[in-house]
Amino acid sequence: MIKYPKLPLTFYQQDNVLQISKLLIGKYLFTNNDGIITGGMIVETEAYRGIDDRASHAYGMKMTKRNEVMYGAGGHAYIYLCYGIHLLFNVVTNQKGIPHGILIKAIEPQIGIEKMMERRKKTKLNRSLTGGPGALTEALGMSIRDNGTSLIGSMIWLEDRNIKIDPEQIIATPRIGVDYAGEDAMLPWRFRIKNNPWTSPAKEKK
Repeated sequence: MIKYPKLPLTFYQQDNVLQISKLLIGKYLFTNNDGIITGGMIVETEAYRGIDDRASHAYGMKMTKRNEVMYGAGGHAYIYLCYGIHLLFNVVTNQKGIPHGILIKAIEPQIGIEKMMERRKKTKLNRSLTGGPGALTEALGMSIRDNGTSLIGSMIWLEDRNIKIDPEQIIATPRIGVDYAGEDAMLPWRFRIKNNPWTSPAKEKK
């Protein structure tokens, strides 16, 4: 079996969250729960640029018990409960004190698919398994206890498997579900692979 390298801390600690968000397309996300590895290729992300981004939890330097992990150095998981229902997994980026983050919105499942289907109570393999941020966290067995986990450890990590995505195949559109952010809601900071069948099903804004 080929062993691929984990993304290093230097990758996460770059200062351009938009660039990192695009670079994550084609990388692989994995979890290891009780010795069972599950994961797949990232096909959709959303960037959140900290204190000057009205859609970010850290807008205006806001810090709470929930979002304090965003203020740590890049390379950690930021996992929070959305609307009291779904856990969402974010990659913390940039240097300590600069609360940038990237929401992982969809993966193309490749490893441990049977376990992911069991967790999601699915009988058919289709986009609903991991096509959406809440779906993928459940499929990967993430929990709120994983908040703050290092992304270079053995529980949650990302790998570079030498998949090259043509930049012209990565499309940028406004983020989903952030209408409260005013003008910032229209920023084209959602990135996904064009025509990929595993991206989240939310309709595009025109």
